Amino acid sequence: MTTQQGTQPQRRARAKIRDYAQLMRLDKPIGIYLLLWPTLWALWLAADGVPHWHVLLVFVLGTVLMRSAGCAINDFADRDFDPHVERTQNRPLAAGRMRAREALALFVGVSMLALVLTLTLRNAQVLLLALPGALLAGVYPFAKRAIAMPQAVLGLAFSWGIPMAYAAVGGAVNWDQALLLMTANVCWVIAYDTYYAMADRADDLKIGVKSSAILFGRYDRAMVAGLHLAALFLLYLLGARAQLGAWYDTGLFVALLLAMQQWWATRARDPQACFAAFLHNNRLGLAIFIGLALDLALK
Repeated sequence: MTTQQGTQPQRRARAKIRDYAQLMRLDKPIGIYLLLWPTLWALWLAADGVPHWHVLLVFVLGTVLMRSAGCAINDFADRDFDPHVERTQNRPLAAGRMRAREALALFVGVSMLALVLTLTLRNAQVLLLALPGALLAGVYPFAKRAIAMPQAVLGLAFSWGIPMAYAAVGGAVNWDQALLLMTANVCWVIAYDTYYAMADRADDLKIGVKSSAILFGRYDRAMVAGLHLAALFLLYLLGARAQLGAWYDTGLFVALLLAMQQWWATRARDPQACFAAFLHNNRLGLAIFIGLALDLALK
């Protein structure tokens, strides 16, 4: 009896830990990768190579924390919608395994941890830039009810680590580079998140959630192709201004091939193929980073 009483709380505790991990999407790290790549691009560009280990560690951990916080507030905002979407109906809040106040508490707690981590850089400009970044992370989930293309807000949120990276490395933001990199990344985010939205379009139409896939309609794939091309062209311009060479250009070319592969794979607009295309953007970001890192290392 004692053993049974002892194991039952342990099982509940393990189940609660799993629910918190699922709420933060730690079991699905694709969002971490997609948020991390542009941050790493900025760190390497700002440092003209490998950044200081402390700065790199803070930004990698901060990426994990802020993505986790964003997922928590997203599920809080979508708690009345997720039960009606097949892909999200088993999330902890949607399935009733967690309460809304627990998601809010997690959002606040993880955001505070990220803030404490930022303080270790002892850089006032980075700290000032972190505040609007946290605001964007909290606002995005609610933008899906207010604007036709909430992916633009997500793009800004996923780009805010770029000026922070420049400030952390150099003490000041090189806005000529940072704004070009941010614009390219916003285009990229809208492109890959449109694939994500195409997978959910039927459910989103039923429940009244707005998305770029709904806004673009039958021109969705054409718009994604245009956004991918715009992102890569802006990154090429950035490379020319930063005097990057063949390795960087090779990374961009590989990224272009990967974007073309995604575009072809989604020609039937099958929801599973669209979701797979979204996931495969991780490889696109990796290709650009490898080209950039090699170019700077061998310069």
